[in-house]
Amino acid sequence: MSEPRELDVIVFGATGFTGRLVAQYLAERYGVDGDVRWAMAGRSQDKLETVRNEIGAPANTPLIVADSDDEGSLREMATRARCVLTTVGPYTWYGEKLLAAAAATGTDYVDLCGEVLWMREMISKYHEQAAETGARIVHSTGFDSIPFDHGVLFAQQAAEERFGSACQRVRTRVTDMRGTMSGGTAASGKATMQAVQADPTLFAPLIDPFSLSEGFEGPAQPDGDHVIEEELMGGWVAPFFMAPINTKNIHRSNTLMGHRYGEDFQYDEMFFAGPGDAGRQLADMMAAMASGMGGEGGPEPGEGPSKEEREAGGYELLVIGSHPDGGEVRAKVTGDKDPGYGSTSKIIAEAALCLIDDRPDTAGGIWTPAPALGAALFPRLIERAGMTFDLVDDA
Repeated sequence: MSEPRELDVIVFGATGFTGRLVAQYLAERYGVDGDVRWAMAGRSQDKLETVRNEIGAPANTPLIVADSDDEGSLREMATRARCVLTTVGPYTWYGEKLLAAAAATGTDYVDLCGEVLWMREMISKYHEQAAETGARIVHSTGFDSIPFDHGVLFAQQAAEERFGSACQRVRTRVTDMRGTMSGGTAASGKATMQAVQADPTLFAPLIDPFSLSEGFEGPAQPDGDHVIEEELMGGWVAPFFMAPINTKNIHRSNTLMGHRYGEDFQYDEMFFAGPGDAGRQLADMMAAMASGMGGEGGPEPGEGPSKEEREAGGYELLVIGSHPDGGEVRAKVTGDKDPGYGSTSKIIAEAALCLIDDRPDTAGGIWTPAPALGAALFPRLIERAGMTFDLVDDA
């Protein structure tokens, strides 16, 4: 992207539940006449005007009408901004035309996608074109997968400083999570399962931890699919429903960073339920939730928690890195507000701004968050997005 653009960021899907929260965050944090030039986009001018009024955005906040099925409107929209931020999913159904427009026009792009099969297809179709045009396309810039991808990056930076090299084995344990699953996450799970049902050959890449790390087949990975009593945590751990996407993204990050964590890197994520009988019961409940992803039930896209529920939410992760020399690094990652909406809306907004303002040297292509945004994202997450990253050990 060499020519100047009219806008910095366009929020596509601004009339949806999550997109509305992103627009509200930008309005409250940056206004419309300040350093960040942003706009709201969606299918309906009337709905955009209503949301603009309801969130208290300035009356001169630009509104752009575009449709996920109208290639011309998407391309025109993409050419107006340095970065398009899209919350319109499931991406399997509604995402390709916008990503293609971004790749073709050299426009940066961020999304909330956790749909492995679609992401794999987009890498195959558009990575080379994006590299040629300079478009930096970054998937999974919400709760999946930035707290996890950047949590591992934070722990590995500490390991490199402490031991001179990265940890070969990293475990992330979700020690607290207060909030509801987003309707978009539920819909994405359903879209992925429908794709597998239509083409059973897609099941193999769905379960392959390296399916987003094209050209690399790594070592066997830990099994995070069963409830176990874990000595490391002193209690019961259970499968975590976001692990199937986060683990693949983190392995892709390692690949894109030239195997900074090593070609023998092993990683898993699980939910820590606690000790004793109560911990076992909670672990069984979390395992049932994880196995039900992609089934019927759950919130619908566009639905979400009340402001009070979002404010009461939060999460905490413990990232444990084990070094081949026997040392250990422990890092705690926290986020205020519920993960699926309140936290995600701030994270993706700051990811977009970090990409266009703080990472000029990131080349065109399809990226995961850690290699695309690097350590430059940490100050934004800590100072503006309500997150913390701290070392919690003296090993």
